[in-house]
Amino acid sequence: MPASFDEIEIGQVVPLGAAAVDPAALEAFCGAFTPGWTVDRGCPDAMLYAIWAKLDAVAHTDWPQTKRLGVDALRWVRNPPPGELLRGRMTVMAKDPVGDGKGIVICQHDLLDEAGRLVFSCLTRSVFAR
Repeated sequence: MPASFDEIEIGQVVPLGAAAVDPAALEAFCGAFTPGWTVDRGCPDAMLYAIWAKLDAVAHTDWPQTKRLGVDALRWVRNPPPGELLRGRMTVMAKDPVGDGKGIVICQHDLLDEAGRLVFSCLTRSVFAR
């Protein structure tokens, strides 16, 4: 990701890394957070969100992002099986300067499976330093 709001380009695609649906973590997550969900149904929606949130958090630790304003338009498309490798990507959809020192960046985030199919997506609005 560029160093500042002004260097971010609309249409820019940023990889967010990859994470596998760990079978042991899936079993533990289902037991703790998704009553009634069975592992044979794949990764539950809540765990997909958690996987995306972790990839996003790790990716933006060095970015000049100062605040996440919102996460919306969440879509769950598939529930991948244990062991599936998921890749995250972020696409810059729009940006808007807000004063001299910051701007808002609107992005679409996607989780894709090993075959490149969409698993989860959402939109974010974040404040970036200029």
